[in-house]
Amino acid sequence: MQEKLKDKTKKILNILAEEYPDARCMLDHKTPLELLVATILAAQCTDERVNMVTKDLFKKYRKAKDYAGADLAELEEDIRPTGFFKNKARSIKKASSDIVERFGGKVPENLKDLVSLPGVGRKTANVVLGTSFGKQGIIVDTHVKRVAGRIGLSKNTDPTKIEFNLMELVPQRRWTDFSYILTFHGRSICIARAPRCEICPINVLCDYYASL
Repeated sequence: MQEKLKDKTKKILNILAEEYPDARCMLDHKTPLELLVATILAAQCTDERVNMVTKDLFKKYRKAKDYAGADLAELEEDIRPTGFFKNKARSIKKASSDIVERFGGKVPENLKDLVSLPGVGRKTANVVLGTSFGKQGIIVDTHVKRVAGRIGLSKNTDPTKIEFNLMELVPQRRWTDFSYILTFHGRSICIARAPRCEICPINVLCDYYASL
């Protein structure tokens, strides 16, 4: 059963890789810190809106110590358009303080240390590891969660369990690529409401389509 699922996953990956050759992280950033902040801001917010906010934010706060020393109310206003700005501001400020105090002002390059930062879960950590440091990780955002479930690669709803399911099916060297490819597919074809199954390039491999 597992081998059949691996073969199915390989076929899906090959088809979608051709369909989305430019699949990548869409959050504008130049440094691991900028990506970490942008990913925290992206929770319950579109990448487009985050990029609008960070255009000025990254000019104002350039290092972890800048966020750590920021006035909380001012930082909240700076990121208000991304929603849930009070929680996000606290997370960014606390995580930055930890980065300064525990990691010499540099974003850590391993999962254990990243998820120890306030407001940083496995998804955010894997975004930073895979995109900034070239260390492969499965990134389970809302799109990956939805698409993986529909096409039958995971029966779980918990993001961490989905992550481990996909780690067993996808070659490790493609973990990050696969994540972004599924995200692109979830945004363009396998959308939350009324998925466009009739034009989906992998519909013959999809459990959801087979059940229609």
